[in-house]
Amino acid sequence: INLSFLLSLSLSLKMLTLNLLPTSSVTFSISGYKYPINNSLLCPKLVNRNQNQRTPHVPSLPLTKHISHLNEPRWLSSSFTNIHGRSLGSSSNPASHISYPNIFGHQVRFSSKPTSNIPRAASGTPQEANPDGKIEVSKPNKSLQLAVIFGLWYFQNIVFNVYNKKVLNIFSFPWFLASFQLFCGSLWMLILWSFKLQPCPKISKSFIIALLGPALFHTIGHISACVSFSKVAVSFTHVIKSAEPVFSVMFSSFLGDTYPLTIWLSIIPIVMGCSLAAITEVSFNFAGLWGALISNVGFVLRNIYSKKSLQSFKEVNGLNLYGWITIISLLYLFPVAVFVEGSQWIAGYHSAIETIGKSSTFYIWVILSGVFYHLYNQSSYQALDEISPLTFSVGNTMKRVVVIISTVLVFRNPVRPLNALGSAIAIFGTFLYSQATAKKSKKDGGEKKS
Repeated sequence: INLSFLLSLSLSLKMLTLNLLPTSSVTFSISGYKYPINNSLLCPKLVNRNQNQRTPHVPSLPLTKHISHLNEPRWLSSSFTNIHGRSLGSSSNPASHISYPNIFGHQVRFSSKPTSNIPRAASGTPQEANPDGKIEVSKPNKSLQLAVIFGLWYFQNIVFNVYNKKVLNIFSFPWFLASFQLFCGSLWMLILWSFKLQPCPKISKSFIIALLGPALFHTIGHISACVSFSKVAVSFTHVIKSAEPVFSVMFSSFLGDTYPLTIWLSIIPIVMGCSLAAITEVSFNFAGLWGALISNVGFVLRNIYSKKSLQSFKEVNGLNLYGWITIISLLYLFPVAVFVEGSQWIAGYHSAIETIGKSSTFYIWVILSGVFYHLYNQSSYQALDEISPLTFSVGNTMKRVVVIISTVLVFRNPVRPLNALGSAIAIFGTFLYSQATAKKSKKDGGEKKS
């Protein structure tokens, strides 16, 4: 009886340490006698013995939740080491058995059988049981993780836009700055691949050929946006860039895709809002307007071409894909940049240093614009991997609002009431477009599944 009492107490303490549910069924046997431990033995009260039963019952002591720090016997604690998220024992079978020979002169055997309630690990991590009886540890707080990703995405985008405009205000050479930003992104990805911080995809001739088209359109979109930033206010460029869905629908329809009426109606406020914002823009400039519009065309064609040319390379994740597009874009852009404005870079550099006063400040601004250009794109790909396309579209729309407001406050750009109204209408139209597109994608997915 003393041995049975000690074994019952030790096992009960360990079960409490692991936060086992009261209805978990665990049995052990000593020299042929079986002692069941169930929910009745986990109650604070002593168990009434039934004289009519042949199997003796072992009483248990009142238990609390604050005695997990007690030292159990080493032979008992070792049987529960590193089993968080699994059933008791080292076996993966539904019922696992653990034998310990010659303990107090007896052979002790533990067995655990799955019941409708699955044990929870002592770590406190939420767990769920699937129909097969296996324990699945739920993910950490996903909302907090997404909040961090979105916060970084927005913050990095704001920093890029602010320092990109600061550099262009004193060094108006967008071709050079765009090339440097692609260089920073290429260098960043090479460092990640070299130190194995990011798995490098397998490179083949067919993969490089498939990237040539998307990289070309990415180069056009990037340099056009940078030219627009150099000519007009950042807020105006972002308002015009919010019209990207209009070009997406038009080009996709031309290539054979069909869209419901709700999507066509959603692009009407986008066109109206952008038109009103352009007419009332204080810093309006045709070069800035055309730069933003060409940027929309470039990025839309990049997305369309990527779907067609990269279908057989789905194993490459978004970040690696963007890294290789950045590298090829740099090879496209830099020779053209040298031809277009390379002869003016030295004179422009000296003029910028005279304007700003310190060469170190100029260097810091240029480096920040290059590093944060790649970081905010990297965060956007990470966000797209974690959330649905609809949530991403809404987040991207709100990002433009945050960037517009931030740059207006930083650079103190004058904003007319009609200009603000036009910007709001265009962004609201983008939101409606994302909602309509999500419904279309869900419907198409359901039809394809059927």
